[in-house]
Amino acid sequence: MKVASSKSQQLLSINSLPSSVQFISPLQHLKDTLCGADNPTETTTTLREFPRKSKYISHESAINLMRREKNPEHALEIFYKVSNQKGFHHNNSTYAIILHKLAQCKRYQPLDAVLHQMTYETCKFHEGIFLNLMKHFSKSSMHERVLEMFSCILPIVRSKPSLKAISTCLNLLVDANQIDLARTFLVSIRKDFHLEPNTCIFNILVKYHCKKGDLESAFAVVKEMEKSKMSCPNLITYSTLIDGLCGSGRLGAAIDLFEEMVSKHQILPDALTYNVLINGFCRGGKPDRARKIMDFMKKNGCNPNVFNYSSLMNGFCRDGRLEEAKEIFDEMKGADLKPDTVIYTTLINSLCRGGRTDEAIELLKEMKEKECRADEVTFNVILGGLCREYRYNEALNMLERLPNDGVYLNKASYRIVLNFLCKEGELEKAVELLILMMHRGFCPILQHQMSY
Repeated sequence: MKVASSKSQQLLSINSLPSSVQFISPLQHLKDTLCGADNPTETTTTLREFPRKSKYISHESAINLMRREKNPEHALEIFYKVSNQKGFHHNNSTYAIILHKLAQCKRYQPLDAVLHQMTYETCKFHEGIFLNLMKHFSKSSMHERVLEMFSCILPIVRSKPSLKAISTCLNLLVDANQIDLARTFLVSIRKDFHLEPNTCIFNILVKYHCKKGDLESAFAVVKEMEKSKMSCPNLITYSTLIDGLCGSGRLGAAIDLFEEMVSKHQILPDALTYNVLINGFCRGGKPDRARKIMDFMKKNGCNPNVFNYSSLMNGFCRDGRLEEAKEIFDEMKGADLKPDTVIYTTLINSLCRGGRTDEAIELLKEMKEKECRADEVTFNVILGGLCREYRYNEALNMLERLPNDGVYLNKASYRIVLNFLCKEGELEKAVELLILMMHRGFCPILQHQMSY
């Protein structure tokens, strides 16, 4: 299988390792690394500390030593030195732990050396090693290397990738919005593996087309699912389609599909599916319709969760309907659901924007009573609200007091107040604030302030 990168290089082949996985002498790597260490005597757990009378380090002991080792180079030293024991051969578990450690610490050169060594091993490897590496590379936005790890499965595991491996790789690419790589990957696996997709893979394909905005192709995939012997549309399928319809503004079609799912296919929606609709109608400027969906949800025995209430409250806030937003907020608390920092901050922001900063401050006090920790964003919203009401002294007092209360503000907190002071000609107070900023280690951007 060949996948072309943006540099027109061949990334992978199902018959061989990727070209990036070159042979690098592990011992040379260790020698260079350890000799260059500032203080090699500070290792936490290395082979140097093994008891001299110890006769044999088992696989389990080696795994525990590597897992506890914080320094990846020292973990690699353990990995190679235990293999010098007579009769010791690395297995899937020892390779899995060292590869995980190296990927976690972004040590890609020694990782490639270990991958190369695996091709010479006679032990049985499991593809889970490569699924884990795919996730590590995806988190680091190294999407082409995700494909490379998929291509390692056949030559190292010595069996074709499973449907789980295919779905994992495809899903990581789609979730990262790597649509071009996902498309190339799809073409390759269909050609090389004569793939018969299961429900999971079909659902990823539906998500893939919805992310592209190609709803026609997404519905075509569902028709293909219905004809397949290995799969059938499920709640995830319909939730993804409904989300795609809502995202394209086709709210009526989304409701029709929802009703078809329930009445025709007897698939009951969960809180997530309802939230897709609630969110869709709120984003479409129709929070009243979203409220009716939540009422329908309750009548059908599905209790709203924090996300449902949060979406609906956001919709009313976005529409400037603060009283309805507060009602939803109170209803959520009445249902024994605990609002988080984001939910509190959303309502506080709307109150401040609506000139109701005193109410926002009361909510801030409630957060403290409920042991819900306000963050910098929450305080920045309050500071902005005070400044818009020309309550500069209160804003300055808050800036001066909060660090003593254990709240660590960021530069934006000071600049919000500083900008308002400069704009309104309160230059003496602005100078006092500049002095406070510099005393606390913040360097203001004077050019930005002087523009006022």
